[in-house]
Amino acid sequence: MAEMKSMPTGLKAAAPLAIAIFMVGLADLSHAQDSLPLSQPKAANLARMRAEALNGGLSAYRADQCMYAIVAKGCLVSTTNEGFLFRFRGGSPGWQQLTPAKPTIETEVFVSRDGDRILAVPYNGPVR
Repeated sequence: MAEMKSMPTGLKAAAPLAIAIFMVGLADLSHAQDSLPLSQPKAANLARMRAEALNGGLSAYRADQCMYAIVAKGCLVSTTNEGFLFRFRGGSPGWQQLTPAKPTIETEVFVSRDGDRILAVPYNGPVR
């Protein structure tokens, strides 16, 4: 408690609120992790990086913004005991900022359940 004595009065009052907000955030995080395995974000990153490599790198290609989200739920097609299947669109940098957005490439990537290996790239070509 010696640290609290040296804190300015405003910080002393805010500290319990900050701790409560932090604990609520932890509860939300643990709930989100219950619904998807920890390997899923790793698998999403691996799938996105494979699409980037297949389509000319970041100077030529950007995946759908759902592949940059922590859980990539919008691009996650299925989860099985074997792994995760992602399907997403992409295109040249800035394609999503166009009105309307105009993706040019569609990619499907199947990643192992542990998120460590690409098992297959069933499709990488023009938007179907």
